[in-house]
Amino acid sequence: MRERSHALLERGLAGRLAHFTIDLDRLGGAADEVVATIRQNYPTLEIPFHARWRHFSAGGLDRWGSIVPMAPWMDAAGMARAAFDLAIVSVLLDAGAGPDWRYEEDRTGEMFSRSEGLAVASFEMFISGAFSSRPDDPFRVDADALIALTPQELASGFQAGPQNPLLGIAGRARLLNRLGRVVAEHPETFGRADSPRPGGLFDLFAAKAQGGIVSAPDILEVILLHLGAIWPGRITLGGFELGDTWRYPLGAPAPGAADETDGLVPFHKLSQWLAYSLIEPLTWAGIAVADIDGLTGLPEYRNGGLFLDAGVIALKNAADADEAHEVGSGLVVEWRALTVALLDRIAPLVRTRLGMSADALPLAKVLEGGTWATGRRLAGERRPDGSPPLKVISDGTVF
Repeated sequence: MRERSHALLERGLAGRLAHFTIDLDRLGGAADEVVATIRQNYPTLEIPFHARWRHFSAGGLDRWGSIVPMAPWMDAAGMARAAFDLAIVSVLLDAGAGPDWRYEEDRTGEMFSRSEGLAVASFEMFISGAFSSRPDDPFRVDADALIALTPQELASGFQAGPQNPLLGIAGRARLLNRLGRVVAEHPETFGRADSPRPGGLFDLFAAKAQGGIVSAPDILEVILLHLGAIWPGRITLGGFELGDTWRYPLGAPAPGAADETDGLVPFHKLSQWLAYSLIEPLTWAGIAVADIDGLTGLPEYRNGGLFLDAGVIALKNAADADEAHEVGSGLVVEWRALTVALLDRIAPLVRTRLGMSADALPLAKVLEGGTWATGRRLAGERRPDGSPPLKVISDGTVF
């Protein structure tokens, strides 16, 4: 992922991208914006990891912590399976919601939108037992419940409808249906200690941990290998669905270096978002996670919007900002690749300005502190609805 994205950055620096120009002189200004956001939101510089768990605390309410005392878990592994269940389903539902959708939380009366709204809505469905097949244990996700989930049930749970449109409801429901089928078909992976459930992946990590440690790239590898079949049919290679991977003409390979991946640019945004979001449940169960910077930054519209709104990258054709673009288009592939590569470049600048090391401020904290929040802030300052600077046509499974 890094290799291909940085290759597109180098091409852009040479003026050879079709859709974007790059001005690295503006990267310092973008870093200043990120530092300002961090100091505003985290004045003590105690920044958590970028993960779905931050959104479960939207509005200052620790929703996960509120259910732990009443849950029927017998041990740390039981809690970890449930946390995996919740994180996996919620992350897979976390593609862009669109600018008009809102979710009203019954118990607080608060209104949430975008990622926070999707998190709160999925959390409420989880604790209501919407994903469980056991009335005595609502805090779980079961394969058969996912298989049976309908778009109408998901829309109801998310309060979506003609007056409250949520992008990609059908695509999101199909993704969860596929997740259920994959889990049901592989009890050796997902049912080691229980009936098949997404959270059964925890037991795989517990078995793989060497000295009580797994690496973040290992987490991603497990996700890609064991959940790869859930993605919509796009590109397959060696019998695997490649998911969030797109064709882009990278240029002629060196003689003898061609392989089946030539011309493919992988991002795996939701899979990496999930990998980040499984780190904390693993640590709660006593499994340490190493090499967190082995994951890349997430190529989504807040991080990507930061670089556009800060002028680090610019459209060659300004009219492209007014058009909606397919997620597999050359323009979107370029934007996302530049986002991944530029996140690697901005992180050291942010650390230097804050006087922090890479160990103290890994990329996961730069994202949270950070680039994602700054992208959202700049969008709100530049556009009345806070929308990203580019429009991407979403099916609910990528952006």
